[in-house]
Amino acid sequence: MALRRLGWSVTTLDGIRVNDRIVRMAQETAGRTLRSAKWRADLTAAVLATWPADPSKRTPEEWDAVRSAAPGGQHLPSSVIKGRTRQVAVFVREHGRLPVDVFEAEDVPRPAHMLLLSACDGQQATIERHESDPGWALLRLQLPARPDPQSYKDWTWVSCPISLPPTIPASAVLHLPTLRVTGGRVRADLAYTHAVPRTARTGHTVALGVDWGLNTLLSAGAARLHDDGTITALGAGGMFRAAGVLAKQHLLRRHSELLHAKAHRYQRLTGSDTEHPLAARHAVLADQIRRISDKRSNLGDALARAAARWAVDQAITAGASVIYLEDLRSMEARGMGRTMNTRLSQTVRGQIVDRMRHLAAEVGISVVMVPAKNTSKHCPRCLVPLWHRKAPDRPTTPGWKWAVCRSCGYQGDRDQGARNRIVARGLTHQAKTVTERANGAMVIRSVVDTLEKAAVITPSAPKTSRDRSKTGPTRHEATSPAPRRRRAPSPTRPQGPAGKRPEGHAHTDRPRLPRAAHRHQDVTTTSTPTTSRHRPRGTALGAGFHLHAHATPPRWEILSDTVSDTGSSS
Repeated sequence: MALRRLGWSVTTLDGIRVNDRIVRMAQETAGRTLRSAKWRADLTAAVLATWPADPSKRTPEEWDAVRSAAPGGQHLPSSVIKGRTRQVAVFVREHGRLPVDVFEAEDVPRPAHMLLLSACDGQQATIERHESDPGWALLRLQLPARPDPQSYKDWTWVSCPISLPPTIPASAVLHLPTLRVTGGRVRADLAYTHAVPRTARTGHTVALGVDWGLNTLLSAGAARLHDDGTITALGAGGMFRAAGVLAKQHLLRRHSELLHAKAHRYQRLTGSDTEHPLAARHAVLADQIRRISDKRSNLGDALARAAARWAVDQAITAGASVIYLEDLRSMEARGMGRTMNTRLSQTVRGQIVDRMRHLAAEVGISVVMVPAKNTSKHCPRCLVPLWHRKAPDRPTTPGWKWAVCRSCGYQGDRDQGARNRIVARGLTHQAKTVTERANGAMVIRSVVDTLEKAAVITPSAPKTSRDRSKTGPTRHEATSPAPRRRRAPSPTRPQGPAGKRPEGHAHTDRPRLPRAAHRHQDVTTTSTPTTSRHRPRGTALGAGFHLHAHATPPRWEILSDTVSDTGSSS
């Protein structure tokens, strides 16, 4: 409708008859494409107008200039600006000059091949649930009976049954979907709405802090804000480890790179000759590449779903009303070595955040992004820079996993300290929470020094117990003490199930622990094994997802000032 107000009309081919609803879908698709192109054109123009002297590293003054010239540049992630800068730098290397605009630096945008039924009304498409089975819905829409409909008689109503996933509540209101063709099948992107509790930006007293990692993908811990302004931790927190899943992603990535290199070589040898002997092999490689890409996509999606579900369950169990998540949208996988850069680029942080927002909104929990500045560097109790060591049992070996504070005596896992810093920063800065207009996400944009001074975790008072000091002999004297070891020989084992067990340990045929329960793959493993390097077993053998994703169950310690029943979620 905005395009119609602007006077941008849509014309159909001669001899083709379509109704106004089809024209609306075409205008909606064109409007989305033009809006995206306009944003890219403005951003590219800002980068070209403030082109830096060294494209690989801008100075602070150059960063301020490009952010002031770009639309919404003050809050634009730096990775977006760097990506557009690299695109222009590639054009400069190839042509020896700057491009005029974005249309010279990239190809013409292609509209997506899909039907946006949301732009239509009931005269073009309708959807309703099945009367008896809530797992099915019926979509009715008008489609042409021939490729070139000459009149409205060539359009007919078609009924399409749609299988609904179990995640859609039975009381949800279904909206017209978007239809697209994928792999020879029609897929429906279905939107639905249902009533959920309202989320709040401020007024939180119990919060969950989540920190990102590599082997420990997520580290979560809850904290409470008291009336006097102090913040105390609730329980010991938990971890979500996905080393095995990330290792499998690494294997799939290497396999994909090998296939791409081989396919590129075949393409160079065959050219455009379809009769070349290597053309058939190139087609086989293309099919293998597609299958590997699907596996990587499905694995990343499964990891995002599991990690988001775990984080929301931890918040529900702790009784938290908000999840404060470390904001790493501007972090780039560069400058840390080939292996570390690859591992960072394989993470699916964006998908996890999207899933987490969706799951948390269903239970009325807010998800707020918190600045990641110095969350792992400073002590969560006194804000003094920490010393990082390899492990608690190796205090003289430099490393990064174990943090020690020489000011207040605090020591703990690096990720545990970071999540405490995140939740304390979120609780003290919750008045600075804003909602982004683009996607409705809640975010704390900057750190205020006066509020940061109060973002410390106050240690809980030690638990008092009765004095268990030794005041007498441990073993009381007896008139006829029982022998500590059997002195009589064991009786003869009778033939049959009855009888006593022979002396010594009974032999049992207990199976070995699963591969994922290896002692070096435990959730709380901190020290690196000195005998052999940790290698997640079963990955190369295709052991499966759940044998390589380890999560701490949602069990939290109940303090005296907390509610007695916080609920539980598995």
